[in-house]
Amino acid sequence: MNGSIAAFAISVAQLAVLLAVAPGLTGIIKRAKAWLQGRHGPPILQPYFDLAKLLRKDAVVSEHSSLITRAAPPVYAAAMLSAATIIPAIWVPAPLGGLGDALAVVGLLTLARFSLALAGLDGGSAFGGMGSSRDVAVAALAEPVVLLAIFAVAWRTGTTDVSGSASWLADHPSDTLAPSQPLAPAPMLIAIIAETGRAPAENPDTHLELTMIHEGMLLEYAGRPLGVLVWASQLKQLVLFSVAIALFAPFGMARAPSDLPVALVAFGAKLVMLGLVMALVESSNAKLRILRVPELLGAACALAMLALVTEVFVG
Repeated sequence: MNGSIAAFAISVAQLAVLLAVAPGLTGIIKRAKAWLQGRHGPPILQPYFDLAKLLRKDAVVSEHSSLITRAAPPVYAAAMLSAATIIPAIWVPAPLGGLGDALAVVGLLTLARFSLALAGLDGGSAFGGMGSSRDVAVAALAEPVVLLAIFAVAWRTGTTDVSGSASWLADHPSDTLAPSQPLAPAPMLIAIIAETGRAPAENPDTHLELTMIHEGMLLEYAGRPLGVLVWASQLKQLVLFSVAIALFAPFGMARAPSDLPVALVAFGAKLVMLGLVMALVESSNAKLRILRVPELLGAACALAMLALVTEVFVG
């Protein structure tokens, strides 16, 4: 009984930390992009102010929409919250890691995308349908890249459980220098860029018809539902970052309550580093034409497959 209470407390604490950190990570990336581009940029806390403003407003729903539009925000948020509890962000093993592995995380991301894509179509607007079709097309190419990168690590660690892989790699640091390990992070990073709607796959800062994908599905939302979707999207970004950290840099995670201060500092430092990498990639690459995005993801898929083949045959 005490163990169940402790696991529940740890899961709630980790979820609270991730929810609190997710908007700040977006703020860091935006501020770093502005600095790299020679602009002042918004404050790091600006995403928190935006969320507070949205969550205070009432919802405005189109008369042409159905229950799908109303159900999409809670389904999307629930999927992201569930994914956040089965990955080891700060604590190893993950609070609810026994309920699912990396495949479950990808499945939850798919569920969230499916619900939002249906909502984009349900509104009946041209932009919503265009954003839904583009998002599903990009996901069909990005998700195999994520799975192949995960399998490359899972083949070495012997499990698709993210907690198990993180623990094994933390206990065998010399195995992180295996030939397959340096190959897998690059396609994973490209997949995260596509999944989170960042350049060069997408431009998250505009609502132009030629560039928007994710934003096209949100145009019919306002007020609290929009705030929920924006916060959940920020949590999705943090979940993907946490998966990459657990698979490729699992060092410093807490295994006992006394390790928590060090684990929090280490997790924050890794997030800042990944955020700066994202800002650098966005600032140094132009937005690709929509028809060129499959070529980028195809190259990432080939690189992820090479990592898996290298792991199987070279080890």
